[in-house]
Amino acid sequence: MMFWYGGGWAWWQAGLMWLAMIAFWAFLIWAIYALVTGVMRREGEPGHGGQPPGDARRILDERLARGEIDAEEYRRLREVLDGGPGRRPAGTRSGSGR
Repeated sequence: MMFWYGGGWAWWQAGLMWLAMIAFWAFLIWAIYALVTGVMRREGEPGHGGQPPGDARRILDERLARGEIDAEEYRRLREVLDGGPGRRPAGTRSGSGR
């Protein structure tokens, strides 16, 4: 064999191969984790662009304290937030009864 100079890999070549393989699998596992947690995160959770669930009540309390709304309006809005009779599903009309 004319151009065969001992053969085999140098230690650093094998080390680079192992490092690249570990980095590839770490990236793949991280990408799957990021996709799954992004899909499973609920709309109201912080960090997802939505408001935390108690935030609407806090704003309503502040509006009452500043005098922007009266006690009757406060009770009505609080009932709507709690899912009371003032709340209707989206897309339904209030007066037609169809």
